[in-house]
Amino acid sequence: MRIPRLALLAGALAGVLFAGTAHAATTSAAPSYKPVLAKNPLYKTGKLGVTECEEPEVRNGTVEEAEQYFQAVMDCLSKAWSPVVKKAGYRFSAPKLTVITKVGTKIPSCGRFPDGAQAVYCPTTRSISFLLSADVVEEPTDLLLMQGLAHEYGHHVQQLTGIIKATDVIMLKDTESRAYEALRRSELQAQCLSAAFVGRVWDSLRRPDTDWSILLKGHHNMVAALGARSGSEETHGSHPSNRYWLERGFKAQSASACNTFAAPKNRVH
Repeated sequence: MRIPRLALLAGALAGVLFAGTAHAATTSAAPSYKPVLAKNPLYKTGKLGVTECEEPEVRNGTVEEAEQYFQAVMDCLSKAWSPVVKKAGYRFSAPKLTVITKVGTKIPSCGRFPDGAQAVYCPTTRSISFLLSADVVEEPTDLLLMQGLAHEYGHHVQQLTGIIKATDVIMLKDTESRAYEALRRSELQAQCLSAAFVGRVWDSLRRPDTDWSILLKGHHNMVAALGARSGSEETHGSHPSNRYWLERGFKAQSASACNTFAAPKNRVH
């Protein structure tokens, strides 16, 4: 998830982000979005720039070791996205990774780390905060955690390419239903971008294919659990929508598959 930059002003979208009722899926076409969202050059950049990501071996189950693991994944992400962002005509800079060990830790310029999140992206400081809870420290190589970090990096790519700014404007100035939909499209796009990275480096990870299947099922359980208390489906999309965009990104290994802002509504519900 990301903390919307403009929504931080007096908690303008607190209700939109974490509350709400379920909405019915439709098959109608996408609303008309600005070119920076629906026709961004990012979608024409081809496959990501790396095919390998060497995962550090984890032995001791310490915070320091887990931090080193996620920093190594961050380095892979930067190598993958840097040439893509530049090819799209934008300036690249890598985000900063900060690890924390408890919910509620203050995130500079973006409030406090929210309960129920594994990681958050703060566009104001272009930084990712990742929660190293006890279970994560014990098993940081869970594929769901790598994909979660890649999701937040996807938000950074959106920041660099103008997508976050354009989405935040909709969230502040448009109707509540349009705000929800824009946020869902943004979150589902970050899912697709994360899967494009995982798919691109998959062979180098030397993981069994069941890891990917478990990840897809894990997202179903996670969305169901969070949705009951925080409106997660309203803001982050249903399980079918998450699975659809994860599978698209994984197969394409490219942002070309991730234009959620041109997708029909039944793909972003």
